[in-house]
Amino acid sequence: MITFILNNREVSTTMPSGTAVLDFVRYNQYLTGTKIGCREGDCGACTVLVGEVSTGELRYRTATSCLMPLGNAHGKHIVTVEGLNMNELNPIQQAMADESATQCGFCTPGFVVSMAGFCLSKKAPTTANAIAAVDGNICRCTGYKSIERAAARVAQLLADRSEEAPANYAASQAIVPTYFSTVADRLQALALNLNGELTNENPAAHRVGGGTDVYVQKHDEIRDASIRFLFDTPGLKGIRQAGNQCLMGASTTVTDLIESPIIQAHFPDFRQYTKLISSTPIRNMATIGGNFINASPIGDFTVFFLALDATLTFSDGHPLRELPLRDLYLGYKTLDKRPDEWLEQISFTLPDKNTRFNFEKVSKRTHLDIASVNSAMSILVEDDVVTSVRLSAGGVAPIPKQLTKTATFLTGKRLTEALILHATAVAQTEVSPVSDARGTEMYKRLLLSQLIKAHFIKLFPELKVEQLLSTSML
Repeated sequence: MITFILNNREVSTTMPSGTAVLDFVRYNQYLTGTKIGCREGDCGACTVLVGEVSTGELRYRTATSCLMPLGNAHGKHIVTVEGLNMNELNPIQQAMADESATQCGFCTPGFVVSMAGFCLSKKAPTTANAIAAVDGNICRCTGYKSIERAAARVAQLLADRSEEAPANYAASQAIVPTYFSTVADRLQALALNLNGELTNENPAAHRVGGGTDVYVQKHDEIRDASIRFLFDTPGLKGIRQAGNQCLMGASTTVTDLIESPIIQAHFPDFRQYTKLISSTPIRNMATIGGNFINASPIGDFTVFFLALDATLTFSDGHPLRELPLRDLYLGYKTLDKRPDEWLEQISFTLPDKNTRFNFEKVSKRTHLDIASVNSAMSILVEDDVVTSVRLSAGGVAPIPKQLTKTATFLTGKRLTEALILHATAVAQTEVSPVSDARGTEMYKRLLLSQLIKAHFIKLFPELKVEQLLSTSML
């Protein structure tokens, strides 16, 4: 039995746990404000809010309900656009109407829900943050400037909020219905009555984390499948530091990383990197472990953590096995992983104050797109000599790669523009890109060279940029 709070009432269901939340709210609960669009998490028409009590506080995040299994709603508060309605238009809806930010109206519920998620977050009440909250919502007919104006008005609603809990403030100001102020207590009471977490000991069960890839690839298959849910497993969550090591559970989401003080301290540009990766709702759902096990040759975080030489810890319920991330991929979509194993933990050495790190990505669209080529680099230079470097790239081989030959070539040499240009030539010998919808082989080779240069230009601004950009070793 799956039980959760849907808008202002508790619901229970015996529907298959793999049913998408989108289908449950529309076809079982008849809440048709949540729209069916792309079913791939790109358009945002099906956006809902997911509330849960985390570390003693009520926290809301947006999610694309087309990719969210019912099993991941267990014990939480799911809010559709109907759950935001009041006797009159709420202030978010009114802002959309006043700014003429809707025409056909199909996408409007998703925008309203995303802006409500912003109002229920702790993010600073700025126009930029309000606009960023709708980065997972697409409108095909209105034009975004009117929506941006509506978002700016929504940000103004929060101008006087201080340290008050976001849900309590939003309810007291009639931004959302008053029942939101009772949800934290209701969720805690619900947790006491639930019979633990959803468990499935079937060794053949599908393991599902955030669902952001599996529901795109196997929507029909996964609906009625036997599933072991990993997203809320306590042992698979959390980010902590032990000495110079960072340890994180495999179900850590991208948003968890963004909000982590540990990541913020050691990767000051991390938030900027993530703006190139998916959208806010997807980042709220997507797990780092899922990105690795997906085995995509262009997995953004796989490439990121390859440059950090991360180590994976696998378990089958018995003694643990460690494996360097660089050794996980045996071939295209082929892993050094047994079917009965699951990824439990990811660990890596945190960069020290002298180590420089950068991530780059090029895709056809800047946002909400899969990379044509991506790359990351971690480098230590002492007295102008490269003493340590790790370089990774995606989109240039059947697997995400550590460019070990290039790293070996760079190590021990004085950092110059000529060295970097020669390194781009060495990198070409390590890759085997293919022509596809994201670019030709030659284009991807050019991108790799340019991204390697971009790493050095970003990390070493004293280099002569003109010399690097005017010369190609292809």
